[in-house]
Amino acid sequence: MASAAVAGGAAARSTEEPPPSEPPPEQKPPPQPPPAQEFSFLPLVHDIIKCMDKDSQDVHQVLNELKNKFQEMRKLISSMPGISVSPEQQQQQLQSLREQVRTKNELLQKYKSLCMFEIPKE
Repeated sequence: MASAAVAGGAAARSTEEPPPSEPPPEQKPPPQPPPAQEFSFLPLVHDIIKCMDKDSQDVHQVLNELKNKFQEMRKLISSMPGISVSPEQQQQQLQSLREQVRTKNELLQKYKSLCMFEIPKE
């Protein structure tokens, strides 16, 4: 009897599928945003204040770094998708998308109520 239970357990284990080791190639994870420290101006401002307190000549260099950082951020912001869309147009798009979601939810509920889809019970 014990050997039958062991054999049954081995058979059950052999029918289990191993978990996938990695996602299929067509399912790529979304790109990660850059770290928040790349957008922080505070360290540069702090360095400028320290240089001014010490009457250091490095203040011009740090000011140029801050200026370059602002220019990089302006370029990044201007290249963002949808930046040219006005707030009114964004509101219209949002309302349109909400209406689409509402309609699709209604259709989904309608199709569910038709009982055309049978869920197999195991």
